Amino acid sequence: MTKLTSQMSIGIKVFNGNYFNKSESSLLKIREISDIKIFQITQYKNSKLDISLIKIDNQILSKMSGCVSANFNTRILWSGPKTWIVISKNKNIIDDINKNCSANNFAITDLSHSRMTIQIEGKNAFDVIKKGCPLNLNNFKTNMCANTVFNGITITIDLLDQDKNIFNIMSHRSFADSFYHAITDASLEYGYKIE
Repeated sequence: MTKLTSQMSIGIKVFNGNYFNKSESSLLKIREISDIKIFQITQYKNSKLDISLIKIDNQILSKMSGCVSANFNTRILWSGPKTWIVISKNKNIIDDINKNCSANNFAITDLSHSRMTIQIEGKNAFDVIKKGCPLNLNNFKTNMCANTVFNGITITIDLLDQDKNIFNIMSHRSFADSFYHAITDASLEYGYKIE
């Protein structure tokens, strides 16, 4: 399946917003993360399996609300009670998931084509998200995630690096254009670069 990203369909210039007389390093960086696999794993209510015994790409399924297990290739986001989102650059991650999560205990859903992920990076990334999101981000730390809304669009926020202010924000692909417009509109004040 060939993806037409929201950025490509809108035809945005490389630099936008209040970027004049600013160094390129001070601008927000906005990019769509593509070529990743996204799976939802849900443990059945009647399953007695101890999830602490399960590892996917050497990452645990966290029992803690809003926690993320991560390595270079794979991030596993706690999405709800007994529900996780696996995001991976590994094209064969489904093999690892199927090996460790039996069909007797888990429902596995491929979300790869129904979600889009925008990454926003820069010192004003928190401010951009706060403009459209009711979530209190003041205590948000690296490897924390949350389900919330941004300008009325349901999203999942994943903080990759608190020091560099790098967020991955995932939404349904059907809202891709609206979501992309909302993020870039909130970024105009600071100036941003499309990567």
